[in-house]
Amino acid sequence: MYIRYLSRPHVPLRAGTLSLLFGGISVLSLHSTVSAQDRLYEPELIGASKIAPLQYARAETRIVAFSELEEILRAHPSLNALDLSAQANRQRAEGALGLPDPVVSLQLNNVPLFDPSLTEYLPSNKAVGIRQALPSRSEREANALKSTRQADAQELEREQQYARLRGMVLVYLIEKQSLNEQRDLAAARHAKYDELADIIDIEINASRPLVFRLAKVDVERTEVVLSLAELDGREAEINAELVNLLGFIPDTDMPRLSKTAWVGNALGFYDVRVADAAVDISDADVQRAKADFKPDWGVNLTYQQRESGKGPRSNFDGDDWVSGGVSFSIPLWAGKRQEPNLRAAKTDKQAALARRTAIARQVQSEWSRYEARRRTAVRNTQIIEQKIRAIDVQTAAQLITYEAGTGDYSSILDGEIAVLMLRAEIVKQHTLRDQMIAKMNSLLVSS
Repeated sequence: MYIRYLSRPHVPLRAGTLSLLFGGISVLSLHSTVSAQDRLYEPELIGASKIAPLQYARAETRIVAFSELEEILRAHPSLNALDLSAQANRQRAEGALGLPDPVVSLQLNNVPLFDPSLTEYLPSNKAVGIRQALPSRSEREANALKSTRQADAQELEREQQYARLRGMVLVYLIEKQSLNEQRDLAAARHAKYDELADIIDIEINASRPLVFRLAKVDVERTEVVLSLAELDGREAEINAELVNLLGFIPDTDMPRLSKTAWVGNALGFYDVRVADAAVDISDADVQRAKADFKPDWGVNLTYQQRESGKGPRSNFDGDDWVSGGVSFSIPLWAGKRQEPNLRAAKTDKQAALARRTAIARQVQSEWSRYEARRRTAVRNTQIIEQKIRAIDVQTAAQLITYEAGTGDYSSILDGEIAVLMLRAEIVKQHTLRDQMIAKMNSLLVSS
């Protein structure tokens, strides 16, 4: 074997060259693999359109009535999916009542293997048979009942989802309306701070020690600017959510909100209605398990034809005959199959009943939380309005003193700024109150 000697300086160079070569091949292979995986999940390959990063910011704003919004919302893809699933289950219910296809058989019976002929051997014959299975009518009706109840449950889920989506739209529209009011109040506060800063400048120029007050005003004015930026950011988030729900940004008048009365019946909640529909589905499973004890039937009919014999030892006449029969199953092993299945179905029904009870408690607790927050918002509004009236009285008294030639105008502006801040808080409390009403109403069955 010939071994070539390489001097030391050449070894690192050769190794480095090979390393770069194979490293480049690996990187190119990895890049092509990653690119292929990325293309596999590209939006156009899964039926979605590409969305630019700032598309939501430039989304269309459309002036519509709220009733039109409701109609648009009813075409939401999640609602269409539930509607199609319900239609599919109703079609399954129709198919469950049908009979299985008949089985037709064509036969050659008793034909000699090494000398095939239909005229040499007496038992040889041709046959045409038909067999029809007749599954238990009770079993088929139970299967149809389950599919029908599944369709009913999905239609109920569709109404529940619509109420939830409508509530979400209302919550976003309520907040968006409040953002506009808060923005106006913040702009008015900013103008008051500008006016207050001018007065403090005058006082400072008059050698009155109010420099510390000017710094505080600058800080508060900066806070107003920051709050305006936060309001703009929150509005952009709400617009993105509205585009997700509706496909555009709606410009609509808010409908009049009123709290839907709940009389204390748990079935008044959509969640409990859906859970109750699940109980009905599990009851259909119980009926299906009971029907499994009943026999399945079947009928068969066979037409046979024998040719006349030909040959010295085949002296027989041809003939035709018909055979028929009825079959049925016997639940001989019911203790090992049907009875455990029936017990399991009954246990599933008990589990569905327990889930319904748990959901009823949960949704009642959720409704009570919303109601508590609504009442708190109402009480907070009353307290704030009381405080505003007190500040208005103080400001009016200070204005009289100022017009009489004593005191300064900055204290009056401070009172007006405080009132603007409190009015912004009232807007927030009204928003919370209305949002809680929208959420409470979305839990209740409307009709």
